[in-house]
Amino acid sequence: MRRDPPDDGVANMAADAALLGWARAAGCGVVRVYAWAHPTVSFGRHETAAGRFTPASLAAAGVAAVRRPTGGRALLHHREVTYSVALPLDAASGWRPTYAALNARLVAALRALGVPATLAPAGERASPGGAAPAGVSQAGASPPLCFDAPAMGEVMVAGRKLVGSAVWREGDGYLQHGSILWHDDQARLAAAAAVPLPLPPPAATLAAHAPQLTPDHVADALVAALTGASPDIGVVDVRPFVPTPAYRAEEATWREAFAASSWLWRR
Repeated sequence: MRRDPPDDGVANMAADAALLGWARAAGCGVVRVYAWAHPTVSFGRHETAAGRFTPASLAAAGVAAVRRPTGGRALLHHREVTYSVALPLDAASGWRPTYAALNARLVAALRALGVPATLAPAGERASPGGAAPAGVSQAGASPPLCFDAPAMGEVMVAGRKLVGSAVWREGDGYLQHGSILWHDDQARLAAAAAVPLPLPPPAATLAAHAPQLTPDHVADALVAALTGASPDIGVVDVRPFVPTPAYRAEEATWREAFAASSWLWRR
């Protein structure tokens, strides 16, 4: 099976953070495809969430919450296929070429499945709405939702955003993960908010553009597209995710960190 079993937000974000450490130590990349056990809103690393959302408003809407290790803005994880790629990246290299190369691979994998995906052209928002360079906050951005519009270089179909991706650059490591929507549940964020939020426009979905697919079809295509020798992203080898004892130990440490309310409501 190419996908990890569905898990909660803390476990999923801890796994991705641990993968970044693993990739940096191993000197090769790793790809993971996974799902979510419950509807969960994820906040970007530097995004302002306190005041916009509260534990009470989230509970009333039946939505869990987690803060990502990556940048970007709020999105609702539910009926989707989620991918993550962790890579070693030379400290002198910029993150944008890697982001562009990975998104191009996502497009190629989706098009091979019959999804008419394209990359948003230049002239859209200058900074990817689901991706932010390490250390740069998008706090206060309006509207505060990832899927309000495709940004330059993001994956879309017919002008609508299909994939919300977020990144984090840390020293000689790079993490990118993102949501490929099966159905559009993003409007549910408005019900989970403690203050009025603008509804995002309808997003593109796999259900609408490739109803013949299954999550396993998509997972297999993603893993095939993102693994192997990767000269375009400067990595000799990218492998499918296979947990090791050392990885499990680091993941447990990250679970404790991501479960802390001081991290979730840090902004």
